[in-house]
Amino acid sequence: MTTPGATGGPGTALVLGATSDIGRAIARALALEGWQLQLAARDAERLQREAEDIAARSAAPVRSHVFDALAPTAQDWLADLSPLPDLAVCVIGLLGDQQLCERDAHAAAEVMRTNYEAPALLLGTLAARFAERGSGVLVGVSSVAGERGRAANYVYGSAKAGFTAFLSGLRARLATTGVHVVTVQPGFVSTRMTAGMALPAALTATPEAVAQAVARAVRKRRDVIFVLPIWHLIMLAIRHLPERAFKRLRL
Repeated sequence: MTTPGATGGPGTALVLGATSDIGRAIARALALEGWQLQLAARDAERLQREAEDIAARSAAPVRSHVFDALAPTAQDWLADLSPLPDLAVCVIGLLGDQQLCERDAHAAAEVMRTNYEAPALLLGTLAARFAERGSGVLVGVSSVAGERGRAANYVYGSAKAGFTAFLSGLRARLATTGVHVVTVQPGFVSTRMTAGMALPAALTATPEAVAQAVARAVRKRRDVIFVLPIWHLIMLAIRHLPERAFKRLRL
C-alpha cells in the first residue's frame, strides 16, 4: 500500500474511533503495511490494550489519544496534533435505537451528533491542516443507510446522509489542493453494534473486509466505494424507486 503523503512510503495514519470493530481492523491492517499509527477513542483502557496489541503484533510505532467525540472541544486537539498524519480515517458512529429516538429527543440527538456532527467537525479540522500542507487523504466511513431515508432507521440514516453530503462537498472543495477524500459505504457489517440482528450473509461484510476495502481505496484514490459491490446495485434501485412505491416497502 502506498502512502498518501509526500514521502513515497508508508507514513502516519490516524484512526478516529479506533476501538470499534471496524476501527480496530483498519488500524491492524495499516500497521501490517508499515504505517505509524495514531489511535484515538473514548475508552482509555480499551484504547491502551489495542495500542499495545498492535505494537506487539506488528512492531509499528503506535501513539494513542483519548478523547470524547461529542465534547464541545473534541476537535481542538487536532489543531496541534504532531506529527500531522498523512492519512486520517474516521469510523466514529452509533446505530442507536430507532424507536427510542422517536420517543426521546436526547437519544435522537446523540445518534445525529455521533454520526454527522462529530465526524464532520473532526475531518473538517484535519482538512484545513492537510490543505495548508498540500497533501493527505481523509477517509470517512458513512453508510448505505444515508442513501434514502427508511422507516426502520431514518434517524441514523439522516445523520449518515448528512455525513455523506459533507464528504462529497469536502472532496470537491479540496480537489485542487493535493488532498483526497474517500467516502466508504460498508453496508451491513458483522460487529458488536449489529450483534443480535438477523443480517443476510450475502450482504454482510466483516470488519477485515472493510479494512481491506479502505486500504485499496486509499491506494487507488477512489472517491466513493461500496465494500460489497452488490450494495451499489441495491442502492441504485432503491434511489430510483418512486416515492409512492418506496413508502409501501417494509425496509
